[in-house]
Amino acid sequence: VLFGVALLGLAAVRPAIAWPTTLPSAAVGFGYGWVGAPVGVALVTATAIPPYGLARTGRARSPDGRVGRVTARVCDAGERLAAVAGSARTVAAARLLPLPSDAVSLGAGVAGVPLRPFLVGTAVGELPWVLLGVAVGVSLDRLATGDLSVVDPTALVAMASAGVLLLAGPVYRTVSGESAATA
Repeated sequence: VLFGVALLGLAAVRPAIAWPTTLPSAAVGFGYGWVGAPVGVALVTATAIPPYGLARTGRARSPDGRVGRVTARVCDAGERLAAVAGSARTVAAARLLPLPSDAVSLGAGVAGVPLRPFLVGTAVGELPWVLLGVAVGVSLDRLATGDLSVVDPTALVAMASAGVLLLAGPVYRTVSGESAATA
């Protein structure tokens, strides 16, 4: 219970200090192991809300919903992308890129992404990163107990599964497109 309270404290200060989101995930892996992965996703998703809310508030307070010419271009590009690909999908895809988490949150807020798609996209897009952080935490726990098999085989299975899931849609569309062309 005390470790859970410490994790909440870490999650509360993470956006203010701009620590990477893998830190809470690694802490979850160290304290709870693989069963803590959903807790890691919840913590990382929760830590994305303050920067997102800040950007949404700043956007709402400016006279035209934007601040400056550069921000107007970012808003327009983000709004177009979210409209074409879908808000949750756009946020998830941006989360999968090696970009700072808070920058993605700010961009989603400036682009006017609604809260629910933002949260769903954040949870989905951060899942592989959380699994990686949990793997680090599990490995640290194994080192602390004297187990020299640092890499947990579950980490390899989890990351391979995430890769398969990310490629399933494009592979299906490619194969079904080729099948339709030959028929």
